[in-house]
Amino acid sequence: MKIIATLAGVLAPLSAFAAAGLVENNSGICVFMFFGYCALIVSAQFIPAILLLICMVKVIVSVFSKSFVVQKN
Repeated sequence: MKIIATLAGVLAPLSAFAAAGLVENNSGICVFMFFGYCALIVSAQFIPAILLLICMVKVIVSVFSKSFVVQKN
């Protein structure tokens, strides 16, 4: 009985979304090309950021590894 009540509670709000219908999009192809170009710019900026992060980690690791080396006399 609990399963039926749970399913009814989950499926009841779905009918409200189905009754609303589809949202009609009147944007032209130029709007979608603009958004795609903006997404391309944002995603292309991840490459230098990741390279910078990798270089920073390498430098930090090398500094810490040199500071813990015991010198032999």
